[in-house]
Amino acid sequence: MSLISDTASLAGFCRRLKDADFITVDTEFMREKTYWPQLCLVQVAGPDEAVAIDPLAPGMDLVPLFELLADPKVLKVFHAARQDVEIFHHLSGAIPKPLFDTQVAAMVCGFGDAVSYETLASQLARARIDKSLRFTDWAQRPLTDRQLHYALSDVTHLRLAYEKLQKRLDRDGRAEWLAEEMALLTDPRTYLAEPEDAWRRLKPRSSSPRFLMVLKELAAWREREARERDLPRQRLMRDETLMEIAAHAPGSVEELSRTRGLSKGAAEGRQGAAVLEAVARALATPEAKWPLPPERVEIPRGLGPVVDLLKVLLKLKCDQHEVAQRLIASSSEIELIAADDNAEVPALHGWRRAIFGEDALRLKHGRIGLALAENGKGLRLIPLE
Repeated sequence: MSLISDTASLAGFCRRLKDADFITVDTEFMREKTYWPQLCLVQVAGPDEAVAIDPLAPGMDLVPLFELLADPKVLKVFHAARQDVEIFHHLSGAIPKPLFDTQVAAMVCGFGDAVSYETLASQLARARIDKSLRFTDWAQRPLTDRQLHYALSDVTHLRLAYEKLQKRLDRDGRAEWLAEEMALLTDPRTYLAEPEDAWRRLKPRSSSPRFLMVLKELAAWREREARERDLPRQRLMRDETLMEIAAHAPGSVEELSRTRGLSKGAAEGRQGAAVLEAVARALATPEAKWPLPPERVEIPRGLGPVVDLLKVLLKLKCDQHEVAQRLIASSSEIELIAADDNAEVPALHGWRRAIFGEDALRLKHGRIGLALAENGKGLRLIPLE
């Protein structure tokens, strides 16, 4: 097994790959006890060799790797890249690009929604991936040969999967479809999480603007504190506790100490003081600046069957074009289309409109219909104009 555990060897490996057309990349990380992912292993494969890089080795400097990942001449291939890219962006301040995500490419090529690496490796590389070590502790040292073999399989079979997917994209003229998705993955704003927006990830139990304002301040405090102390959000304070505090908006230590899920020691200590300050800031905010609950789309009466028909059409069109439904439209976006011809959803723009959106509007307005195919198997579109 090829394990790189010193900077000089890493630099030499990266130099050998600087002229490669593409490299495949994967990571192993731990996040159970930290806010930021703890990078434990990086696997990289070029045309002729694959290595595991140990970022936890004493004196290891990952700068040569970061420079390779930032090289615009070398395509970086990942599977389900989002978390890996987030890690590299946090550590190096840069996003690996150009980027090719085989999971997204597989959706574009008709392999279904969020296809797993095991499925892709099996279907495209005829490889069987042993996932028995999926939950291994990658922070433990030394790593075993079995662990390294498992880790490297995540990049070695990825080479052939990428090559076959790229050929399909070129053959079917869908490279631009993928490019649109990669633009989102390589946009730094995709990974920008402002503490002031942390409350939006929660599931508020109330739509009261006062409740939401207090929850917003509490969630922002927890986010900043979790980052600074490198602790998981839930370990610092659970969501349920945040919402309990937001509901009662305590103004004193005594009131705060009655919060379910919060110990008396926490209420009386530094954490309690920070929580009370957050509540006070929220209540001091002018009501005009209190957040409003997210708008809920109310489907007008009688549109339920239209939504159902549009979902059937989506499945039909995606089957015909061999593209994943998730890539075209979500259920909530289908509802928006049913209610508004000019809904601001991806399905009514670009290639998605050509595949689905245009016919969705025609179906909605009775210009086309759905009928059983003549052989009774499947559906077909029929003109009604």
